Amino acid sequence: MAPHHETELFAPEEVVFSEQPHPEKCTHKSAGYLKRASTEQLQEIFNKYASEEVNGVKYMRAGDFIQRYLRFIPEKDFNEESVKLLGGIIDTSKDGLISFPEFQAFEGLLCVPDALYKTAFQLFDTNGNGMVSFEEFVEVVRKTTLHQRMPFNFDGNFIKLYFGKDKKRLISYSEFSQLLHDFHEVYAMEAFRKSDKDGSGFISALDFQDIMVSIKSHLLTKDVKSNLVAAASGGTGGQRVSFPYFMAFNSLLNNMELIKRIYLNATGGNRNQEVTKEEFLHSAQMMSQITPLEVDILFVLCHLLHQTSISVSHEDHHSWFGRIVYSDLQAIAPEQYFKQITNRLAEIKAVSSPEERGALIQVLESAYRFTLGALAGAVGATAVYPIDLVKTRMQNQRSGSFVGELMYRNSMDCFKKVIRHEGATGLYRGLVPQLMGVAPEKAIKLTVNDLVRDKFTDKKGNIPLWGEILSGACAGGSQVIFTNPLEIVKIRLQVAGEIASTTKISALSVVKELGFFGLYKGAKACFLRDIPFSAIYFPAYAHTKAKLADENGYNHPLTLLLAGAIAGIPAASLVTPADVIKTRLQVVARQGQTTYTGVIDAFGKIMREEGPRAFWKGSVARVCRSSPQFGVTLLTYEILQRLFYVDFGGTRPTGSELNVPAVGIADEVKSTNPDHIGGYQVALPIFQGIESKFGLCLPKFKTGFIPVTPPS
Repeated sequence: MAPHHETELFAPEEVVFSEQPHPEKCTHKSAGYLKRASTEQLQEIFNKYASEEVNGVKYMRAGDFIQRYLRFIPEKDFNEESVKLLGGIIDTSKDGLISFPEFQAFEGLLCVPDALYKTAFQLFDTNGNGMVSFEEFVEVVRKTTLHQRMPFNFDGNFIKLYFGKDKKRLISYSEFSQLLHDFHEVYAMEAFRKSDKDGSGFISALDFQDIMVSIKSHLLTKDVKSNLVAAASGGTGGQRVSFPYFMAFNSLLNNMELIKRIYLNATGGNRNQEVTKEEFLHSAQMMSQITPLEVDILFVLCHLLHQTSISVSHEDHHSWFGRIVYSDLQAIAPEQYFKQITNRLAEIKAVSSPEERGALIQVLESAYRFTLGALAGAVGATAVYPIDLVKTRMQNQRSGSFVGELMYRNSMDCFKKVIRHEGATGLYRGLVPQLMGVAPEKAIKLTVNDLVRDKFTDKKGNIPLWGEILSGACAGGSQVIFTNPLEIVKIRLQVAGEIASTTKISALSVVKELGFFGLYKGAKACFLRDIPFSAIYFPAYAHTKAKLADENGYNHPLTLLLAGAIAGIPAASLVTPADVIKTRLQVVARQGQTTYTGVIDAFGKIMREEGPRAFWKGSVARVCRSSPQFGVTLLTYEILQRLFYVDFGGTRPTGSELNVPAVGIADEVKSTNPDHIGGYQVALPIFQGIESKFGLCLPKFKTGFIPVTPPS
């Protein structure tokens, strides 16, 4: 036997899958990189499946790789030619045996961005010389089920343009990738000509459906596929499809990502705004050369999808007709071009469909949100607690009192003096009770906001501004039951360091001194602060977050942090007067300081003694504390929902799913073999992608064998 040649392919350590990789996505690890498997891991797996041994060296046969390892073709009644042809993809030396270096090299190839095209190229490069000849191209295409069903004309001008009129020209990899891309379009036109037997320029609706399903299946979602006949002739119920309509239909599906950009241009980035055909056409003419016929087909498809949707009522249907929203485009965009790549530590599906959402599921959903909200609140509070302590001491400083000169000149002076006199731990005085209270406080705020927003959100995902404001107000009001006791204990501990005393003040001693009702001292002021704060904050966060999302609607964690921080600026600053009054009511006045009996009394005395500027004391520190705190809290809350994914059939945070072009890989095709590690995690989807994207389906069973599907 001839010595087995070894082939080495370059493979970077980590890469992301994308036909048209975005620079940021390709360099960010969380965007779905595949980590290469180690040589030791691959060697162990290779030895497990290798059935051939030559001179003490193990090798795989094509069947070992395609059938036993990938499980792409069944081991019973299989088509031997298909197995041999597919095995040739990895057997680059073309000697019928797969060595470990070839096995390892292919794992590296699967990690590159254009893995699908490279794999297809190696399928056609049957002699392993790094080029594709006309004979090799014909050999593979003729074995596909598509050619057997709709024979392709290899003597046409298309073939001559690529391989030359004498068909002797060899095609390189880069040229081959363009050939495959154009081949589908020419194949579809060829099929149209064959179906148009009388040369009228029309085909029947059933022929249209047959061509689309056979040749263009990679462009069809389940919803579009089920409406192909209805979509023929513009959805008017006609039975014939013209060639211009056929071409426009395919062009539309090929350009759905561009269609999405046109929509977002028309709405200024709002994914919930309804757009009329006229508005869409205006945006299309400003951005690209999308034709009016393609726009007509788009609106016909959206109309058909809404007609067949069981979730759309008769009244909703009539109010919708003639308008589209972003979710309609997502229903039409080819699903198999997208691969969800947000890393998850856990993934649970509580219900199979939204219709199964019962009372118990909704309670569990609230408990899930409450738990994550508690963790997020604790993280946010700890991150900014020193700023909160400085803010409290600045607000408690009475410039109109007769105790003496001011203790702190400004927030920075306060910060330095706390470090100097109380040490670094002084900045965290009162943190423990804060964490005990802030967890349920933030948890109930986030949970109630999500709960009320769900009630005001319609089936298309739209929520009116007044609904957002009311949801935030409800969230702010609900948290006071936890906020007020927490705040009064925290504030008294924070200002305790200002007074020299031999008695150490603890949270427990403060609670005992106040009693149950004393813990709710200043509750009115707390309501005046928390309700408007949340009513401003949550709508501002939602809209800022949407503005910062990328073109696919995804929010990078940094944009979540930025959105939370930006929304906190107006919310925190505008409610500072209520926060000052609350602080004055809850702090124990020292001898000689003004005392207050209630909100109105505090407002009047502060205005008379200190002037209106006193109501804005600590506003800078408050913004510096609240803005980053809520940024960190909301960031943590949404990241936790991404990492610990539980589908309750309800709404999910917008922008939480990162979907990028995944080179034609069907999302539902997932490996169940634990030995598929490193690049081999996507080997099965890549092989499936060769079939779905390029229509290169090789017969998996013997000729004449009909597989029997077991009853479900």
